[in-house]
Amino acid sequence: MKNYKRLLISATFITATLLFGCRRASSQANNPNTLKEAFKDDFFIGMALNIRQINKTDIATDSLISTQFNAITAENVMKAGLIHPSWGKFNFDAADKFVEYGKLNNMYIVGHTLIWHSQLPPFVQAITDVDSLRQFMELHIQTVAQRYSSSIDSWDVVNEALNEDGSLRESVFYKLLGEDYIVEAFKEAAKAVPNSTLYYNDYNIEQPQKRAGAIKLIKKLQEAGVRIDGVGIQGHWNIKNLPLNEIEESIIEYSKLGLKVAITELDLSVLPNPWDLEGADVNQQFEGGVEMNPYPDQLPDSVSRLLANNYEQLFRLFLKHRDKISRVTLWGVNDGHSWLNNWPIRGRTNYPLLFDRNNEPKEAFQRIIGIKNNSN
Repeated sequence: MKNYKRLLISATFITATLLFGCRRASSQANNPNTLKEAFKDDFFIGMALNIRQINKTDIATDSLISTQFNAITAENVMKAGLIHPSWGKFNFDAADKFVEYGKLNNMYIVGHTLIWHSQLPPFVQAITDVDSLRQFMELHIQTVAQRYSSSIDSWDVVNEALNEDGSLRESVFYKLLGEDYIVEAFKEAAKAVPNSTLYYNDYNIEQPQKRAGAIKLIKKLQEAGVRIDGVGIQGHWNIKNLPLNEIEESIIEYSKLGLKVAITELDLSVLPNPWDLEGADVNQQFEGGVEMNPYPDQLPDSVSRLLANNYEQLFRLFLKHRDKISRVTLWGVNDGHSWLNNWPIRGRTNYPLLFDRNNEPKEAFQRIIGIKNNSN
């Protein structure tokens, strides 16, 4: 009888353990713990890949990228200054490795960027002849885009062509070719990569004046019969003044034009903004004192919570408009990789992303994942 009771108790314990294990496994299956799994039915989750990551110099970071993300953007290696350093001479080594990285990890691959006024090779800035600049633009787009026509899913065809008031930036392209250079760029891209999606990409185009300029630009392309598939809102924002209303209005307005919207370069600065600087012009640099670098060693809990609140609000908004959004890309993997550590003031310590400098998930990451877990 005693043996029977022991067997009964043991069987009951084993059954309970198995049931608990099944429930736990079911709960884990329903509660994803990676970004790409959490948002797989909503939009791609991407990040910007730098040359060290392309070369896989850090195993931990490489593992984080392949585990968490399903889209990559070329941070710098496809910009003209690196890939086309002199007339007719191209350096595809890093770009080829970038594409191979994406293929190996079955990722959505974004080429950034074909035409941009910044980070140009010096010979382009020295061009004064209209025909020469047009030849450069055609050669550059045809050569670079066609090389990756079967590999790259999406291109930022023209990047940052607008001023803050919505007028066209007086870049070397605008000065010599006029406002139609954007139409020409998209025409060339459409010919070179008929199966890739084509985007216009810019910062602050959620702000009313600049948004109006972007809409005017997009309508001009559409009226000219030129293909444009989407618009990229860069998303370089600050936790002290996240423009949620403007972001939502912009997503809706761009969608009304028949375009997909991508959040292309997302990061949320936690540091003071010198002189209320607007935008994300990489050429702007300022001197800074101690007051401009308030968290050199670690981020206070109160600021970390504010960052998490901002990210949670943003992703709730993105999910609300998931039918309009194709991709959300963070501009870097972890805080140590962010360009904001050196812009617009060099040497600052910023904390704008979802993973800390040791690749550990921050509260902001947990909040975002929690949105999806709580909805299951």
